[in-house]
Amino acid sequence: MAEPIRLSKLMSERGICSRREADAYIEQGLVFVNGQRISELGTRVDPDCKIDLAQRARTQQEQRVTILLHKPVGYVSGQPEPGFQPAVTLIKAESQWPGSGGPAFRPVMLKGLAPAGRLDIDSTGLLVLTQDGRIAKQLIGDDSDIEKEYLVRVQGQLTEPGLKLLNHGLELDGRKLRPARVAWQNADQLRFILKEGRKRQIRRMCELVGLKVVGLKRVRIGQVRLGDLPLGQWRYLRDGERF
Repeated sequence: MAEPIRLSKLMSERGICSRREADAYIEQGLVFVNGQRISELGTRVDPDCKIDLAQRARTQQEQRVTILLHKPVGYVSGQPEPGFQPAVTLIKAESQWPGSGGPAFRPVMLKGLAPAGRLDIDSTGLLVLTQDGRIAKQLIGDDSDIEKEYLVRVQGQLTEPGLKLLNHGLELDGRKLRPARVAWQNADQLRFILKEGRKRQIRRMCELVGLKVVGLKRVRIGQVRLGDLPLGQWRYLRDGERF
């Protein structure tokens, strides 16, 4: 018989919600295991049990927003740094893309809105901000397998062995990088497709093979593309869009 597991951990593993959200739902008595209401934090359950959320919890999840921002250079994706603004300050009524669809901006949408992944201050492109722990886990969880695609302008000479190393064989901070897909897009621009996102990873990879990055733009996360979203503007993740 399988060992019992913490209910909040199991809910997170199944993608029902984040572990923190699970604890909140349990405290509010909004979680049912095999039809029985569970309201005690730390409860352990059978890994094969049936888990249901009360309608109120499902409604709360449906009301959570996920926003796609075309981040400009000069904004940090996460915590503010001295002299710089976090990207979330761009989420306001006047920067909502007119072609975005979805409801008009309301300040309550900023509550709990956090970036799901980083995009460094010198980079531009697609940044996801969400109130939904399920989406955050999907994009930045330890077992995330979501592709991220970048267009990278470089200076310097790249040899064929160097290109092979960019695809597989480099390591950062003593840890081997997962295989990537890297190819020339045009004469001075590479296309990178990664399934991980270590700090300043692409810039550091390029330095290891003698290249200097002079421009970096993220154009896709999973199945969601930046498309024609203008620089500095945002839109909602649309119904039917999936990472």
